[in-house]
Amino acid sequence: MPAEVLILGIDGGGSKTVALLAAVAPTGPPAAIGRGASGAVNIQSVGTATALENLDHAVATAFRDARIEPGKIAAAVLCLAGSAREENQRVFRSWADNRALAERFEITSDALPVLAAASPEGWGVALISGTGSFAFGRNAAGSSARSGGWGFLFGDEGSGYWIALAALRAVAQAADGRGPQTRLVETVLERLGIRTPQELVSAVYPNAADRAWIASMAELVVEADREQDEIARTILDDAASQLAAMVAAVAYRLDFADRAFPLGLAGGVILRGGMTDRLKAQLRRRDLCPSALHPVPEPVTGAVKLAYDLVRAE
Repeated sequence: MPAEVLILGIDGGGSKTVALLAAVAPTGPPAAIGRGASGAVNIQSVGTATALENLDHAVATAFRDARIEPGKIAAAVLCLAGSAREENQRVFRSWADNRALAERFEITSDALPVLAAASPEGWGVALISGTGSFAFGRNAAGSSARSGGWGFLFGDEGSGYWIALAALRAVAQAADGRGPQTRLVETVLERLGIRTPQELVSAVYPNAADRAWIASMAELVVEADREQDEIARTILDDAASQLAAMVAAVAYRLDFADRAFPLGLAGGVILRGGMTDRLKAQLRRRDLCPSALHPVPEPVTGAVKLAYDLVRAE
């Protein structure tokens, strides 16, 4: 590269979107100069209009933070939830083209930056568990596989949304006498600002479309688990089992079952509440032994790395 250029990495999921603008000198690694954030970009969750508005806001804020006028940059990599679907790809590509985002850009899933951040070689498995959940992997030969990511209606096992729904069911069953008593009754009612379980329907259903709001109640399960609540422990154990099954499905398809592989972890659920230890135990039960578990609290850094790879390839 004969002169300094600008690159952009975007990590967008079911709850938030982060854009990181970086400067790349002729020598040396990228240096972050601007950061922007906004809401979800998963079209299945928030719709096309809202997803694109959130993308616009995140990018504009990153340029503003860098005190640079928006303009076409050298390279951008958009790592977005739902982008594996062809119809969503077309929407995001049209958005990038219409705003003349970058000379070179790629659109990938929101798992790829986790893998890029966790594995310098670019192969291994990435597991995401935030509002939604899925696993993605790539081997040294370039073959890839994924598991999960089917959405909140019949997927997202082990995610924050899934855990929160399990907690709400446990509260309803305890109120009916169909299930054991649990501290979750008290904490869920307190969170929702209601006095009896019978008020759950009027408190929850009007917000049913806000998956991030529902998923936020997963933290109540983590808190109850710390207080030795048996129901909370069971919910989190089940969540870890579901997440381990996703990793196993990917690992077997990529022939990682008999060898060590790096495992990148991202998302609010997997990075807190003792879930990592639970996940390790569940992987051992499946005879899988990752070489290392790499927490990736900021997947957007992996998106920037991918954008850097684009300009270095020129």
